[in-house]
Amino acid sequence: MAGGFRRTSAPRLLYTFYSSSISRSSPSPATALLLGNFHLRYSSNAARVKEDKEPWWKGSMEKLRNIGISAHIDSGKTTLTERILYYTGRIHEIHEVRGKDGVGAKMDSMDLEREKGITIQSAATYCTWNGYQINIIDTPGHVDFTIEVERALRVLDGAILVFCSVGGVQSQSITVDRQMRRYEVPRLAFINKLDRMGADPWKVLNQARSKLRHHSAAVQVPIGLEEEFKGLIDLVQLKAYYFHGSNGEKVTTEEVPADMEALVTEKRRELIEMVSEVDDKLAEAFLSDEPISPADLEAAVRRATVARKFIPVFMGSAFKNKGVQPLLNGVLSYLPCPTEVSNYALDQMKNEEKITLNGTPDGRLVALAFKLEEGRFGQLTYLRIYEGVIRKGEFIVNVNTGKKIKVPRLVRLHSDEMEDIQSAHAGQIVAVFGVDCASGDTFTDGSVKYTMTSMNVPEPVMSLAVQPVSKDSGGQFSKALNRFQKEDPTFRVGLDPESGQTIISGMGELHLDIYVERIRREYKVDATVGKPRVNFRETVTQRAEFDYLHKKQTGGQGQYGRVCGYIEPLPQGSSTKFEFENIIVGQAIPSNFIPAIEKGFREAANSGSLIGHPVENLRVVLIDGASHAVDSSELAFKLAAIYAFRQCYTAARPVILEPVMLVEVKVPTEFQGTVGGDINKRKGVIVGNDQDGDDSVITANVPLNNMFGYSTSLRSMTQGKGEFTMEYKEHLPVSNDVQMQLVSNYKGSKPVE
Repeated sequence: MAGGFRRTSAPRLLYTFYSSSISRSSPSPATALLLGNFHLRYSSNAARVKEDKEPWWKGSMEKLRNIGISAHIDSGKTTLTERILYYTGRIHEIHEVRGKDGVGAKMDSMDLEREKGITIQSAATYCTWNGYQINIIDTPGHVDFTIEVERALRVLDGAILVFCSVGGVQSQSITVDRQMRRYEVPRLAFINKLDRMGADPWKVLNQARSKLRHHSAAVQVPIGLEEEFKGLIDLVQLKAYYFHGSNGEKVTTEEVPADMEALVTEKRRELIEMVSEVDDKLAEAFLSDEPISPADLEAAVRRATVARKFIPVFMGSAFKNKGVQPLLNGVLSYLPCPTEVSNYALDQMKNEEKITLNGTPDGRLVALAFKLEEGRFGQLTYLRIYEGVIRKGEFIVNVNTGKKIKVPRLVRLHSDEMEDIQSAHAGQIVAVFGVDCASGDTFTDGSVKYTMTSMNVPEPVMSLAVQPVSKDSGGQFSKALNRFQKEDPTFRVGLDPESGQTIISGMGELHLDIYVERIRREYKVDATVGKPRVNFRETVTQRAEFDYLHKKQTGGQGQYGRVCGYIEPLPQGSSTKFEFENIIVGQAIPSNFIPAIEKGFREAANSGSLIGHPVENLRVVLIDGASHAVDSSELAFKLAAIYAFRQCYTAARPVILEPVMLVEVKVPTEFQGTVGGDINKRKGVIVGNDQDGDDSVITANVPLNNMFGYSTSLRSMTQGKGEFTMEYKEHLPVSNDVQMQLVSNYKGSKPVE
């Protein structure tokens, strides 16, 4: 029993003391009574502690939902979020996205967003509905802002995919759906705009099944469509909902209208059939013809949705304030709470071994910085907490950099407004101030070295050259570029060493235009935008001899240096781009001048005489030379080498090399011919064509010079359904006609000497 003294809690010590004395002799009745009382009190205390311990986070975790709203452009995502905030009491009046009052939607907090009526950045907010806390991220629909959608989906537990009842499944819906699959996000579908002319929710549902391969069924039936749209019938509860009041805030529940009973029975049976295909429990009840109660059906839909085997389809019109409250109920009923979703981390101590996080506040702190913003008070970092608790004033460790940081201020976000909080636990989305990090960094309490799997960041596909109009605004200009680069991983900034231009790269023309506009508005810097220069190279194709004497006699010491040898192309696949070899026998040139000769040749190779670009794959061999005891110097031999190179360069039949990109285009099969023809027109060589579901994946090698504006033309060729990535492959010789054109352009732009 002495082992009991290892624990220092008083009750255990007391108990150990008594039990050790009891073991030697039988207890007195008083002792036995005392012991009995103590046991009773101790065990009830333990039970109470256990009871208290479970609910503190269990209740709040089960009543928490992290959802995103994403869809094609103009399907009504921001309008839907605006209504959700209004009905949950977070805002007290409704403003439209392109409203006449000029206020704009709450979630479009940037001036540019309000002007153009589009969402550019994801905005985060939270609200409460029926005692549940819902964190919402409203995401952009434009393909140029793909990274915003990726970042939001990475940290969410569920999503609402919005469709337009007239437009149906559009191109960006396909892209967003693909992203949701990649991040394994359970989702609900919401068919919006049922009040519009030509609204047909059943057509949209069939499109989702055929184009997106959704295993889905409607959980609601609309009462009337277009101007006749009055309300909705819930197929699970078999109740009709009507929306009254100036903003549809009063929801009345009635029985199903008699004239719709047949349709409702048919659609409910379809819903049960679809769910029972993926849920065994419901299938048993369905096959044995038992009546299925609303509670059983709701539980089955939830199981199938959380397991990502089924997508319930809701309906309504956010603009006309109908169907939003039942959708919120659906979020609570069918989307998972943070503990129902399995998240993985990579253990850096064990060679990136996958670790499943339990997702509870009891664990060690693991949080992911998924978005950065430069706010009024410094850098604002959005964090999704996967495990543990984060408290204001505590220290956290950035696993990616190893830095230890104190949490100075912790806030909850409502678009661009903030609310200070003292602590936050697993499953919540919060923001911290004054923490210097990059997007995608993982924070822990220092006890573990976990990183969350990094987000998929697409490579930029388009570049532009930018420079500030006035020289004085250079500081603000570089400050703006640094900030945008930190905030947006798809926005890259580079300097072209040859042209000295600042090159910005991004996901498309709209993406880069928005950034140029933001530099102008937020930093008051006007920038000129030009087409960037492609980095061509030159090389030689055959051996050419050189024998050059550099002799200059002025008063005093002159210059004298003679070099003989040859230049030739390096063999294919060689690791270096320039090679210098000295095979002089004897002391024709003193050895201390050899480095100057090599330097001269390297300098000369920096600018070829065809179009002034660097010369690559060049081997220079020095075989002979002559020197003068007095007049020879390092400068003389360096100049001799430069002129020798220029003398023999033309004889070596130089050619221009251009960067060739490996382009991968993913388009629906019906556009395969058009896209293939366009690649051929751009002098591309198609090297592969694979099938991926309903899509064709075309792989081709295309010269970069012919790829400008490709993102725009690909979208117009494929109705916006195509996407492409390109990466540098190699430099290859250009055709003769292109070479002649490039040389004449260079000669024309060169100042007369």
